[in-house]
Amino acid sequence: QVHLVESGGGLVQAGGSLRLSCAASGSIFSINAMGWYRQAPGKQRELVAVVSSGGTTTYADSVKGRFTISRDNAKNTVYLQMNSLKPEDTALYYCNLDWIRPSGVRSYSWGQGTQVTVAS
Repeated sequence: QVHLVESGGGLVQAGGSLRLSCAASGSIFSINAMGWYRQAPGKQRELVAVVSSGGTTTYADSVKGRFTISRDNAKNTVYLQMNSLKPEDTALYYCNLDWIRPSGVRSYSWGQGTQVTVAS
């Protein structure tokens, strides 16, 4: 099993910044992609950003130029630096892990979510 611990959410004024972290631990053979998703009240969960094992990044159009995703492979940790935050960025942010078990089985896991609230 894998355990994901998220941190860094909170309340910030519009234009401010936050940095989210997600650390993975457990019986992990290897990690493919690590990403962040978000879900606002009444809306579907959407991709925010993802980083592959090779460092390739993908962003939602709504966050390009404002958010930066990165990973520390030695620590099995993914980060999301969020700048120039807007009220519409308010949501519950979830970490997602695409990983390989020691058995070779590919699995997907979610964190518990961390709340980001941007006040106007």
